[in-house]
Amino acid sequence: MTEPALGQLDDRLNHPSYPRSSQYDARWTVDNQMGPNALWLLEWLAPALGLDTLRPCARVLDLGCGRAMTSVFLAREFHAQVTAADLWVGPDENARRIAEAGFADRVQPVHTEAHDLPFAEGTFDAIVSIDAYQYFGTADLYLPTLARLLKPGGRIGVVMPAVREELTGAEPPEHLKPWWEPDFWCFHSADWWRRHWTRSGAVEVETADWQPDGWRDWLLWCEIVAEESPEEFHRTMARRVGEMVRADEGRTLGFVRVVGRRK
Repeated sequence: MTEPALGQLDDRLNHPSYPRSSQYDARWTVDNQMGPNALWLLEWLAPALGLDTLRPCARVLDLGCGRAMTSVFLAREFHAQVTAADLWVGPDENARRIAEAGFADRVQPVHTEAHDLPFAEGTFDAIVSIDAYQYFGTADLYLPTLARLLKPGGRIGVVMPAVREELTGAEPPEHLKPWWEPDFWCFHSADWWRRHWTRSGAVEVETADWQPDGWRDWLLWCEIVAEESPEEFHRTMARRVGEMVRADEGRTLGFVRVVGRRK
């Protein structure tokens, strides 16, 4: 297979719905991905979370930051002082990536697990989590513990893979069975997340909504990663997920964003 020219890759990632993300080097974005396009998802979250209204150098926790692309985005686009927290990617590796991007003075990588966050109450102006919160945030007692790290009035905003309507049966929809993994049962609907956060009493839910045609962006990204990722594991995973998203055509799968303000 002939490798596409860099300009062609840049053109494929020049998405009209995500003008900020389109300014980033396409090869950097593909090489550092760990799932759905995290920059696109964060750019969709930003207006609901009010990131443009943060004071300069506001403190933001990027929870489950992966390879810290979203942390660099937060520092560059919103002038935030970011704590880039992840369990699977080491802080030394992320520190190199952050320094190469020119934000070593504004992004601090840390190695930590979501249930063991070493921060004092009221540390952060905002908490962000992209394509990670579904893996640890479904427990009834988790959000109150996390929200205490926010200053009063601070916001938490998350985006994650989701289902359009809550699945109530013991088995997935028939058309998704060839690709369904047990991990996918942590995908929930926007209404489920709104109810889950509201009854926690920790936040006032300001947004809980489904991304229109998010599946189309997901499929486009899977196709690009399947062709362009330097890692065989990610190429294989992208092909498999892309097959599932293509078969579904938005009937069941997509993305949800949820924003809550600490009371």
